[in-house]
This record gives sequence, C-alpha cells and structure tokens, in this order.
Amino acid sequence: MAEIKFELQEEIGVLSESPKGWQKLIAKVSWNDAPAKFDIRSWSPDRTKMSKGITLDDGELDKLKEILNK
Repeated sequence: MAEIKFELQEEIGVLSESPKGWQKLIAKVSWNDAPAKFDIRSWSPDRTKMSKGITLDDGELDKLKEILNK
C-alpha cells in the first residue's frame, strides 16, 4: 500500500473527543502535497494517526453550510 502524505495545516474546531483522547476535528489538511481542503475526521492525540473521514473543497463546504442553515 502506498504511503499517504498529509499535513494538518489548521485545526478549526473540535466536534467531540473520545475517552481515549481522539478528537473529531474540522481542519484544513493537505493530502499528498495537494492544496489544503476542509476535512472532518478523528485524530489521535499526537496527530500522527487518523480515522476515515470526509474532505470538502470550498464549494462543497459552502453548499453544506447552505443546506444546514435551511
């Protein structure tokens, strides 16, 4: 399996935290040297491991905000 390169560029907010310290974050993350996108997933306390999550570009985030504000 190919190694996935990531850079957690900005932690925007914590949505929840598990008893083991993993935090579900909204963050800006660059995957494989691509421009950073908005990302929602759980991260280990030291930010070296992560769960599956979703990544949104600016347009998708705007659409999500529009849907949630209805």
